[in-house]
Amino acid sequence: MNKFVSVLIFAVLALVPLGTLRAQLAAAGDASMGHVHLAVQDIEANKAFWAAMGGTPMKLGTTIEGVKFGEVQILLRKADPSGPAIGSVVNHIGFHVPNVQQAMDRWKAAGLKTEAGRNAQQGFVYTPGDLVRVEILEDAALAVPIAFHHVHLFVADATAMQAWYAKTFGAKPGKRGQFDTANVTGAELTFTKTDMPAVPSKGRAVDHIGFQIKNLEEFCKKLEAAGVKLDTPYAKRPELGISLAFITDPWGTSIELNENLR
Repeated sequence: MNKFVSVLIFAVLALVPLGTLRAQLAAAGDASMGHVHLAVQDIEANKAFWAAMGGTPMKLGTTIEGVKFGEVQILLRKADPSGPAIGSVVNHIGFHVPNVQQAMDRWKAAGLKTEAGRNAQQGFVYTPGDLVRVEILEDAALAVPIAFHHVHLFVADATAMQAWYAKTFGAKPGKRGQFDTANVTGAELTFTKTDMPAVPSKGRAVDHIGFQIKNLEEFCKKLEAAGVKLDTPYAKRPELGISLAFITDPWGTSIELNENLR
């Protein structure tokens, strides 16, 4: 390499912010929202609820049931949750619809518990037993009846959490109104600062969230090299046709990492 080229490369690098030179554990686009896993007392009642919301029933292997909204799955595990999602770090999840009022009227007529939002473009629906509050937001340009939109996390330091998800999963930091956000394919991660202590998600109604990861085995090695503990080490699950691992973020969100879940 000649001297001129070396000087040119150095000059270009000098113009790039330091943060962009720090290696992310997952490159942008290598992680996408895969699923939200709920602990529910009644599988059939919850399947009926999510089907009424517009989800398509599905089964993972021969044992895990749920519904899917596009590429994002809501998976159901029979269990007595230790508490509702509210009060845990995973406070609630959210969806987009083309018209909130029409959707709320339809769900109310179907017997679902609904709640008005702060304005006509927002509403809430509650899963059986009021265990998960589901936020509904309007996107008039949406081409499908309903689409998964966000996971809303409540923590003491929203800025630090945003930075952690950007570094770990290649999520793109941003803002939605007053909220800090980080976007991966298929979902927005929304962060709210709260002074009220939030308990870890594991065992609550939203037990964990799941990301689809390209080259999961290599990603797990990067996590361990960076000092991130694997709660469940990388393993292949041939009966489900997937590979998986589990980690917990520094604020107590249980996260399943998958390859080939779809």
